[in-house]
Amino acid sequence: MKVLWGMLLMVCSVGAAERVDFFVMDTAARGQPAECASLLAELGYTGFGGRPATAKAFAAELAKRQVTFLNAYHVTKFSHGSTELPQDLVQAINALEGLDTTLWLGIQQVQLPPGVKAGPTAGDAIVVLALKQAMALAKAKRVKVSLYPHAGFWAESVDTCLRVANAVDDPALGVTFNLCHWLKVEGSERDSVPVIMAALPRLNFITINGADTGDTRKLGWDKLIQPLGRGTYDVKTFVANARAAGYRGPFGFQGYGIKMESAALLKETMDAWKGMR
Repeated sequence: MKVLWGMLLMVCSVGAAERVDFFVMDTAARGQPAECASLLAELGYTGFGGRPATAKAFAAELAKRQVTFLNAYHVTKFSHGSTELPQDLVQAINALEGLDTTLWLGIQQVQLPPGVKAGPTAGDAIVVLALKQAMALAKAKRVKVSLYPHAGFWAESVDTCLRVANAVDDPALGVTFNLCHWLKVEGSERDSVPVIMAALPRLNFITINGADTGDTRKLGWDKLIQPLGRGTYDVKTFVANARAAGYRGPFGFQGYGIKMESAALLKETMDAWKGMR
């Protein structure tokens, strides 16, 4: 019995010591590249998510301080009958060349052929074809892609992102789980664990933030995006469940719309993250 108990303590100690990377989106880390990079390094963030247009400037400053430029967010639209990628998407991919990073791609709208009715899978064929073209370009530039579900977009759910990513069937194409958008689209009652488990082979990132519970589909963003540690939603248990489900990638902080000075917001959130760990 003593031996078994000792082994259990050893396993628990190893699990507790395992590093879990925590990055921040530019919705919370606001400022010029050098200033932002210094603050993130000082507070202990391991990564940063930005935008393609400023990716190289941020990546250079972050690298000086051993902080990783993890991803760059971009939104695009696809249309039926188009034989070429949207120029904005081509520019976003080209901007990330040489950075060894991921394009965070939100699919806002898909224009269907005339007479085709909208439905749960309407537009899939258009998106899959476009994503195959995008992946060919992205891989040539050594850029990975992760689909970013966003409330109100064509690809607003993790299910949709995973469905089209599986249809594209490219190992360099992943998906992201965003807690605030999950709560807005699915509600707080739906169990996220089965979806996370289904997405594991492609799940690159999970973003979190403080949030309230209740009928979250009706809540405003001020209730669904708060500093980590605030709100009534049990984010600590959410993180623990994602880890128990097998997720070993980074967690990121979404700070869109939070009316706080950036340094104070980032410190409060990092303190909460350390408390959770």
